[in-house]
Amino acid sequence: MKPFTVGYRMILRTKTDVGVTRQPLRIWPAFFFISLMILMPMGAKAIENGPSWLWMVSAFGPAVCAVSLLIWWLAASRATARERLIAFGCLLAGLVLAFSGMHSSMHGPAITVVVFPATSSVFAIGVCVADRILRSRRTTVALGAALLVPLFSLTVRTGGLWGDFKQDFDWRWSPSIEEQLMSDFSLGAAGEAGENVRRTAIPDPDDSISEWPGFRGASRDGRQTGRKFASDWNSTPPQLLWKIQVGPGWSSFSHHGGLLFTQEQRGSQESVGCYAAETGTKVWTSSWEARFDDPLGGPGPRATPTFAEGRLYALGATGILRCLNPVDGSIIWERDIGELAQRQPPMWGFSSSPLVSGQRVIVHAGGADGKATLAFDVATGEPQWSAPGGDDTYSSPHLGSFRGEPLVLMLSNLGLEMLRPSDGKVRLSYPWKHSDHRALQPQFASDDTILLPTGMGGGTRLIRLDSKGGALTAEEVWTSKFLKPDFNDFVLYGDHVYGFDGSVFTCIRLDTGERVWKGGRYGKGQVVLLADSGLLLVMSERGEGVLLRASPEAHEEMAQVPLLSGKTWNHPTIVGDRLFVRNAEEAACYRLPTSEGQTVRPQ
Repeated sequence: MKPFTVGYRMILRTKTDVGVTRQPLRIWPAFFFISLMILMPMGAKAIENGPSWLWMVSAFGPAVCAVSLLIWWLAASRATARERLIAFGCLLAGLVLAFSGMHSSMHGPAITVVVFPATSSVFAIGVCVADRILRSRRTTVALGAALLVPLFSLTVRTGGLWGDFKQDFDWRWSPSIEEQLMSDFSLGAAGEAGENVRRTAIPDPDDSISEWPGFRGASRDGRQTGRKFASDWNSTPPQLLWKIQVGPGWSSFSHHGGLLFTQEQRGSQESVGCYAAETGTKVWTSSWEARFDDPLGGPGPRATPTFAEGRLYALGATGILRCLNPVDGSIIWERDIGELAQRQPPMWGFSSSPLVSGQRVIVHAGGADGKATLAFDVATGEPQWSAPGGDDTYSSPHLGSFRGEPLVLMLSNLGLEMLRPSDGKVRLSYPWKHSDHRALQPQFASDDTILLPTGMGGGTRLIRLDSKGGALTAEEVWTSKFLKPDFNDFVLYGDHVYGFDGSVFTCIRLDTGERVWKGGRYGKGQVVLLADSGLLLVMSERGEGVLLRASPEAHEEMAQVPLLSGKTWNHPTIVGDRLFVRNAEEAACYRLPTSEGQTVRPQ
């Protein structure tokens, strides 16, 4: 009897494999992974002071759970072998076919974080529910529901991720802002109004004095001086002077002689655009064939043009460094820093806003063999020197000085390099490795101390410089986890530092790094210090202008006004009483209310 019994069971199992009988599914693992998929992003985002890997859990945890659902289905679901293989093959084929036909903007986080997890979840829920109702057709019903997800993905596009890893979707057939912009006017045409502005806007293009010549102002510290602003926006809100459409990109505005300079993507061309500060009229556009488009940040250049000594310098995301005539946009010289540094554009493109020091224009390229930071002659573009450093950074060179010696500060994934601007000699290499990106500016906090921000979860560090026998040294003063910016630069005012701790604004003590207060959720925004007014102007990720009191006493929000629509990561620019803001879709100019008699609390 025993051989017969064993043989009978083998026959029964064989019949089960071909679908004659079907066992009830083991459903608890499926609902466990689906619940985990929902809870992982919520839990990670709730922990503001957690390490950077928590944000990776928030971003990519659903994809891991989706893979776990497929493993459950193949190995532990109790489905027949035929069911398992057919369903897995159909799901895989559906995702592959959808990938080949979906909009290119969906090739990245959209499919790995949204489409793939949603497809796996719908299938798992469908097969578990149908198992109790339509057991013989459970797989067919679940597959039909699940494959609707990749089918629907063919109809939409995305503009990249927000700071909290969420995504917005638009119908694929609706024209994007960039497509609308391209259809409205040709790339090179400025029009009669632009020609008139070009002839009159710059009284002296050789004048080196500029209120906001480049990235984050004259000193790259996000600090505005020379004008006092009113703190009451309820009775006198900012006045809109003009608003225009612009091409995508995360460049901010630089300003000189009544002209604004920024970088945009215009179809297949990267471009430097010049606009009249008074009216927003396009004056000229200088473009070249290049397009950078990553699925996280979207298309367009990242760096901000720099005006210096009658010339304009701009670095595109693909690595083209150009020197332009600011009057008409004509090319004086150009260099491909990717070719010189022998590297491809990094994950988010070349993002270094050019720094001009003396007769050198300096950018970060991240090349090996001592080609991390490069310097070029301002007049001819001939390479002058190169210096070693990290290969991964989205920070820009920063000019400072220690005991009268000028220094270029370059922050990267390896730490801080302090270079002599005349010849690139490394005066100090301060190691502070960070596995994630750095997209922030170092800043002198006093004559001998420097604040070093880092990426998500890394915090901020204060170091103290010294000189021994002609060599520079540095020691750690404190490292604070209470100021953990991502790509959101901070400002200094008095004895305190103001900036973003994740997505929440915060104030910490400069002497100890301890938190003073934390409040106000403004996403991944940017901040400018109105130093003579004792105010902070925060540009939120959602496009609101938020006015805060620059005080360690408490988080005091004075006003919040919508200024732009859509995701706004670009740094604001302030010249006189004008606020210039832009994002990847539009740009605007506002007149800020002033108060010359306003009393500012001492700090």
